[in-house]
Amino acid sequence: MHELSIAMSIVDMAQEEAERRDVKIDSVYLELGPLSGVVADALLFSYEVACSGTRLEGSRLVIKEVPIEVYCPTCKTQRILPSMQWFCCPECGTPTAEVIHGKELIITALEVRDECGTAPVGSA
Repeated sequence: MHELSIAMSIVDMAQEEAERRDVKIDSVYLELGPLSGVVADALLFSYEVACSGTRLEGSRLVIKEVPIEVYCPTCKTQRILPSMQWFCCPECGTPTAEVIHGKELIITALEVRDECGTAPVGSA
C-alpha cells in the first residue's frame, strides 16, 4: 500500500513546518486527483497511522477531490470528464489526451495554532 509512504511524507513535511513556525497542526488540506494513483480512503487511514506518536497526532487530513479536466482541441475549451475510462470530450466526442487537472497530489494549506493553544494563526 503506497498510500502509507505518501501519508508519511505528508506528515514529515507538515512536522517540519510545525517545528519551523513553532505551531501545532490541526488540519492538513490536500487536493487529490483521480489520476494521481492514490485512493482517498486508504490515504485517510494511512494518515492516522503515520501521525501516531508525532506532533500531528489528532490532526485531520482534509481531502478535496479534483475532477479530471481536459482540453478539447475541437471545442477549443476545457471540459470535465465524467469518467476516467473515456478520454473524449463530453460535448463533441473528440478524443483528447491533454490533461489540465486530475493528477494532483498537493498540500494546499495547513490549519495551525500556536503551541499555547490560543486562536489559530493562519495557514501555510
